[in-house]
Amino acid sequence: QVQLLESGGGLVQAGGSLRLACALSRRTFSSYTLGWFRQAPGNEREFVAGFRWSRDSTYYLDSVKGRFTISGDNAKSTVYLQMNNLKPEDTAVYYCAARVEFGVPRDVAGYKYWGQGTKVTVSS
Repeated sequence: QVQLLESGGGLVQAGGSLRLACALSRRTFSSYTLGWFRQAPGNEREFVAGFRWSRDSTYYLDSVKGRFTISGDNAKSTVYLQMNNLKPEDTAVYYCAARVEFGVPRDVAGYKYWGQGTKVTVSS
């Protein structure tokens, strides 16, 4: 069973930054597609960013392009989401997700493994 553990959420003012981390309980980090999703109250869970270490390609939600960066540390089996210039509309619970298959889907059903989520609140 693959486990994902997120950390790094919190309260930040608009324009500030946070870095989320997600540790994968498998040393074969490079064999997984990793994604970050978020869910705001009353909204559906949406794709934010994703990548696969071995393919060196990253994908983003249009509204976060240029502000958020997904990256990974293979030695630590950890994926990060650096979030800069945060806006109140970025407020949500952020989830890390993983799948073994290739491809970086943007839908929730495309991922088998999920973390518990970490809350990000951006005040105006």
